[in-house]
Amino acid sequence: MARSLEQLQKQYNSIAKKNAFKQRPQGGPRGRGMMGGKPKSAKKTIARLLTYMRGFRLRFALVLTCMLLTTVTSLVGGYLLAPIINKLTSVVTPDKKLNPSVFEKIADKVINNLAGKFFPGGETMKYVLMALILLGSIYCIGVITTYVQARLMLSISQGMIERIRNDLFAKLQKLPVRFFDSRQTGEIMSRFTNDIDNIDVMINNSFTQIVSGAVTLVGTFIFMVTTSWILTLVTVAFIPVLLFGGFTIGKLSRKYYAAQQSALGAVNGYIEETVTGQKVVKVFNHEECCVEEFSALNNDMRDKQFKAQFWGGVTGPIMGNTSQISYAVTVGIGGILMIFGKITVGGLTVFAQYSRQFAMPINMLSQQMATFFSALAGAERVFEVMDEVPEAPDAENADPMTNMKGHVVMEHVTFGYNPDKIVLKDINLYAKPGQKIAFVGSTGAGKTTITNLLNRFYDIDQGTITIDGVNVRDIKRDVLRRNIAMVLQDTHLFSGTVMENIRYGRLDATDDEVIAAAKTASAHSFIMRLSDGYNTMLDGDGANLSQGQRQLLNIARAALSKAPILVLDEATSSVDTRTERHIEHGMDRLMKDRTTFVIAHRLSTVRNANAIMVLEHGEIIERGDHDDLLEQKGRYYELYTGVKELD
Repeated sequence: MARSLEQLQKQYNSIAKKNAFKQRPQGGPRGRGMMGGKPKSAKKTIARLLTYMRGFRLRFALVLTCMLLTTVTSLVGGYLLAPIINKLTSVVTPDKKLNPSVFEKIADKVINNLAGKFFPGGETMKYVLMALILLGSIYCIGVITTYVQARLMLSISQGMIERIRNDLFAKLQKLPVRFFDSRQTGEIMSRFTNDIDNIDVMINNSFTQIVSGAVTLVGTFIFMVTTSWILTLVTVAFIPVLLFGGFTIGKLSRKYYAAQQSALGAVNGYIEETVTGQKVVKVFNHEECCVEEFSALNNDMRDKQFKAQFWGGVTGPIMGNTSQISYAVTVGIGGILMIFGKITVGGLTVFAQYSRQFAMPINMLSQQMATFFSALAGAERVFEVMDEVPEAPDAENADPMTNMKGHVVMEHVTFGYNPDKIVLKDINLYAKPGQKIAFVGSTGAGKTTITNLLNRFYDIDQGTITIDGVNVRDIKRDVLRRNIAMVLQDTHLFSGTVMENIRYGRLDATDDEVIAAAKTASAHSFIMRLSDGYNTMLDGDGANLSQGQRQLLNIARAALSKAPILVLDEATSSVDTRTERHIEHGMDRLMKDRTTFVIAHRLSTVRNANAIMVLEHGEIIERGDHDDLLEQKGRYYELYTGVKELD
């Protein structure tokens, strides 16, 4: 039986919230950027972004200059139409009294002087020709400055984004494992994709349009006031109407876009879950029910998208029609003023043009501010990661440990990932070079935590951990980890060849050493059966290999490292019993002369360990070799014989 729409929405609400920020609203021209959040501290964020402009200041000054010239040429070029129209009007109606504005007088004088210089005689057609040449020259300057501005701004934005990405990635490499354990990978990746892309859009587009719009608004207002202060008041009177309309529709749009994003996230979450679990769907014959549930979610998204697209689409026409009404009223009143000689024909023509474009910067600024604040919010998210506390630096007198043997001692070690929840309690153990120490116990007993502390992925709360008599806190962190090879339960292979993936264990290893390591891990035979042997390309985390084969490559990587300490965390859990037995001899060779810590649920793999530690609830409750622990008939005996199942 299919679940109801309310049940589905509730179940996928968390997925919707996670996915909503990744989507951008679609629809009308006014809908873009409506979903942007507001930054907590815009001033601090802007100031920090400006620090990435170091080295680009000269180019940025040129951008501002070009931006100003572009705006001025646009305004002045449009204003040159006034003296041309006035000149032609004076020819048609020579007795009509004209009352030109200050700028009209200046433009007329400039054109007359140039016409007299290049076309002696100052006739009407020569005047108009000179005005057109001047007009064309001004617009050519505007085209050039626009091109230069775009190229320079693009180089600035890409340079800044490159620096931000480099800083963010470099900071990630310095953060402790605790940071990654407490956050979802997708959430971290969104800082590199969605958030930085928003910053790029803001720097390259929104910033330019906001500054250009502000300059255009101020310049247009100045030209309007000097042409006719009465018509300027009429135009300005419509601004509250435009702002009110834009705010009201924008509020509705944001509400419906939020609902659309929530519905879209639920649909995406349902698709992802259903496709991932397609085998389960088919095993339980759940196909028809899935279709019904998806149809319910899809219909809900359709209804919400309709409202979002509608309000996003009507914003432009409504704002445009309001501007047209303002334009019509302004021209009507201007015609009356022209009859009474309060404004020239050319002045009215130019003013009508300015009144139409006066609303454009307002609309543009209102649209870009949403994108602007959304990008600032994204920048804050990026800077939050950059401000995370990195791993503690090495001590000034940190030991380089050039010849580590692998004598490990833990004394009274107590640790908790959270202060109020202790994971390990008073752990004491030692391991001599060449010994194999095994950890067994229930899930969550603290087995993997011990190896995390050995690598200093986390620092202990109490006690000491020493290697060759040196406290791990006093060993250089890179030296410590270089001398500890790990084979984890979760395999990870990088894009590249098989040879390159094994060589990740020691980058200066030769091809022969890589092949020897593969033979040690019993991986050589299956590698040679691949299409290109060691040069076979791997992608998708080794998707073209079986899980067992991927694990064998990880084991070979550890063998190549030549680290004196080896950690095997369920290293053979992904291989079958036959393969496990096949690699036992290779594992013995791998562990020879190394201090080895083994975490295993398959107790058959730890029978030959020098010491087996049985952990429960963060404490070592039993210790000894295989035979001793069986004789004790305690927890290990229960686990090994199956008398009591492992929790």
